[in-house]
Amino acid sequence: MTNIFHGVALQMTSDGTGVYYKPGINFKQHSKLMGVLGIHLDNKFQINAMKQGKTLNRIDLNILRKLQENGRTTNTDLAQSVGLSATPCAERVKRLQNLGYIKSWGARLNPRLLDLELLVFVEITLLRTSQDVFAEFRDAIVKLPQVLECHLVSGNFDYLLKARIADMAAYRKLLGETLLTLPGVSDSRTYVVMEEVKEDQALAI
Repeated sequence: MTNIFHGVALQMTSDGTGVYYKPGINFKQHSKLMGVLGIHLDNKFQINAMKQGKTLNRIDLNILRKLQENGRTTNTDLAQSVGLSATPCAERVKRLQNLGYIKSWGARLNPRLLDLELLVFVEITLLRTSQDVFAEFRDAIVKLPQVLECHLVSGNFDYLLKARIADMAAYRKLLGETLLTLPGVSDSRTYVVMEEVKEDQALAI
């Protein structure tokens, strides 16, 4: 069902718990709605007025939390845990995936059982901070499977890497034969993780 609220077309969700902005309307004309969260319509449901028609309500957030906890949960169990029937729940998961809130599906592996016990963080300093040097370094670093994360940061160095390898011998080889030979690299500093206190990829939503 589509409603008109202050000239804006609003489409009710299939389960009747909320509405979302229907694309195709000139939303810029309604600045009071844009960026305002939780506007009540007839005191029955809320509107999250967001750009590009993307909205999340309480049930959507619950679905994302449950999937972060256990990505293998069945649609039936997921629907029951968030208070929906199976079909509306599956539709919401599909919509969350299409809108980019769910990026991918995968398994978290145990690095110790795979002989990848050593975790290190590496500061990388480049010779020059120019766009071409950054581009060459990025193109090279994304090809290294040992590097789990790479971030351009502000401060006294340029990039912060997170890498996982078997042991110190493997890391010395990675550093000397690979990292220090990457385009534009002038210096590095390594921090070996002594204890992994918390490693959680779940977002606080």
